[in-house]
Amino acid sequence: MGVDLAKYQKQSKVTRPKKEKATGGVLSKEISFSKKFSNKKKEQFYRELAILIRSGVDFQKALDIIISQYPKKKDQALIKAIQKEVVSGKSLHESMQKTGEFSAYEYYSVRIGEETRKLQPILLELQQFFERKIKMRRQLVSVFTYPAMVLAVTILVLYFMLNNVVPMFSSVFTQFGGELPSLTKKIIALSEVFPTVTLVFLLLVLGLIAFHLINKEKTFYRRGTSLMVSKIPFFGKLIKKIYVSRFCQSLNLLLAAKTPLVTSLGLLEKMLGYYPLEATIEPIKSDIMKGLAFHKSLEKHKVYDRKMVSMIQVAEEINELDTMFKKLTDQYNEEIEHQTKMIGVVLEPLIIIIIGLVVGVIMVAMYSPMFDLSKIINGG
Repeated sequence: MGVDLAKYQKQSKVTRPKKEKATGGVLSKEISFSKKFSNKKKEQFYRELAILIRSGVDFQKALDIIISQYPKKKDQALIKAIQKEVVSGKSLHESMQKTGEFSAYEYYSVRIGEETRKLQPILLELQQFFERKIKMRRQLVSVFTYPAMVLAVTILVLYFMLNNVVPMFSSVFTQFGGELPSLTKKIIALSEVFPTVTLVFLLLVLGLIAFHLINKEKTFYRRGTSLMVSKIPFFGKLIKKIYVSRFCQSLNLLLAAKTPLVTSLGLLEKMLGYYPLEATIEPIKSDIMKGLAFHKSLEKHKVYDRKMVSMIQVAEEINELDTMFKKLTDQYNEEIEHQTKMIGVVLEPLIIIIIGLVVGVIMVAMYSPMFDLSKIINGG
């Protein structure tokens, strides 16, 4: 027997979410072989579920249809696990959270949709969110693929020449009483310690990964990594803008659903996943409860830019906060898309120039002994 969507949505209790971690149990074991439900698969999942709900399809039937769209068994098992939990009486967001395959932003967004009876628009927003994320990733991959391949081939070729070709010239120079140039000596010395440097580098990377896995939920680590990321030229501002866009998008959804501002901020704190913004939520809530205007509280925190604060001030005066957050979301998304394109325009030639300089220095170091050797032979 199918699960009626309207009946299902009523099952969701309107309570303030607790900060939970993905639970284990039978469900987690059932789909533990699923390494990752990718962004592309999530975009497809949210899009199809939103379309089926809008068409009035029974909720269980909708999940059956979605399951048939995934060719891999591990993806089918994931959706079936969600379906099983929903049919047994759990809400969609609880079922998603239990799998461990969905972020806090996703299942809290779905929770908002369930509690406000606006699940279909929320699913479409999530679909668009992942669509933008996939587009951005593809742009970055296209930017870095060619330079990375060139760099990899260059390193392999140069390593071979430094370890096989240049040492031959060294022995020849020694026989003729010549001496290798200073630059060539330094390059050879570097090539000799290259295996050790590579091993140390790999161990360091593994150590950093282990440190990240152990401390990723701790406040000191989140604060420190956020600070370091924010200092990265160009990328730091872009990452901050992505999360500010998410901040605006989430508040637009909550306020449009007539959720009180303080309650909306409480929900938002669990969804952001970006420490600099999360750290401002409690002080902002406290200020609002004391009677301070929302924009005045935002002004106290540097993470919110002047344009955003000014527009929120106008929105408060005309009581159109939800509409203003929608406009801000659109503006930030346009800026993010433009800046992502600029990454390709700026970084690709920059990386190629850097590779060219490195290759040029090494080639000069390798070939300069050849010219010196010809002079020695001719002179002899």
